[in-house]
Amino acid sequence: MIGLDTSHCGAFTKLLKDAPAGSELASVQVVAAFPGGSPDVASSRDRVAGYTEELRGLGVEIVDSIPALLEKVDVVFLESVDGRPHLEQVRPVFEAKKPVFIDKPLAGSLADAVEIFRLAEQHGVPCFSSSSLRFSPGTLKARSGEAAGLVLGCEAFSPCTYEEHHPDLFWYGIHGVETLFTVMGTGCQTVRRVQTPGADLVIGQWAGDRIGTFRGLRDGSTGYGATVFGADRITDVGPYGGYEPLVVEIVRFFHTGKSPVSVEETLEIYAFMEAADESKRRDGAPVSVAEVLEQARSAK
Repeated sequence: MIGLDTSHCGAFTKLLKDAPAGSELASVQVVAAFPGGSPDVASSRDRVAGYTEELRGLGVEIVDSIPALLEKVDVVFLESVDGRPHLEQVRPVFEAKKPVFIDKPLAGSLADAVEIFRLAEQHGVPCFSSSSLRFSPGTLKARSGEAAGLVLGCEAFSPCTYEEHHPDLFWYGIHGVETLFTVMGTGCQTVRRVQTPGADLVIGQWAGDRIGTFRGLRDGSTGYGATVFGADRITDVGPYGGYEPLVVEIVRFFHTGKSPVSVEETLEIYAFMEAADESKRRDGAPVSVAEVLEQARSAK
């Protein structure tokens, strides 16, 4: 495990450690970790020591470098809460040919996200990133059509606090945006954004004249969810399913090398969020998702 500055570290480690003997989750254990940490992000700097001690108490060996970690493990959880160092942290992982799950945000910029997947392909190393919201049971039923029939539209929402070193939606809005894309799938063409101090509203137009929206919440009551507009009915995705469904998918990925989320979809998610920032800079004008993706690819 790389990066001990998020509650995910202890939660994931405990799920694996406490799994019944012989179960799918018990087949992977966290055995070593590198603390990392970002001194200019308070939610990293102020928490890394506590989470490091938590993992030490769970029997995890704490090492002083990523190369030292890679000598002791078969697979990697990249958990650093700050997306900016992910590209440099994952380079030696790819070079060591270790399959890796990269927690959200995948990167601190769309250009870095593109580069991470380019390097994964270059080295032939399995890699994926996802919010745990994607694997909530009701969200998956909406995606498959079981919940509402063919999906015609979706309104997703989540908390959306900002972090000054990341594009606005990367830090926490990613949860609701991931829900939106899980339900809608790929094919978003343009993005428009309305921002107030207490909320964001991001409107995406998909191929086939479908509309999906993300509402980022800062004032008043906050939570996670989505309304799905289907050919058969209108429904909601139901409650959050917790961390376990994601950890199950990560364990399966480590064994099979097959990602449960396509590179195309993950990059479109980050392009959607980058396009939202660009729409803000253009006073709410529509921004092409393909345009921002091409700019990111050109940047590297």
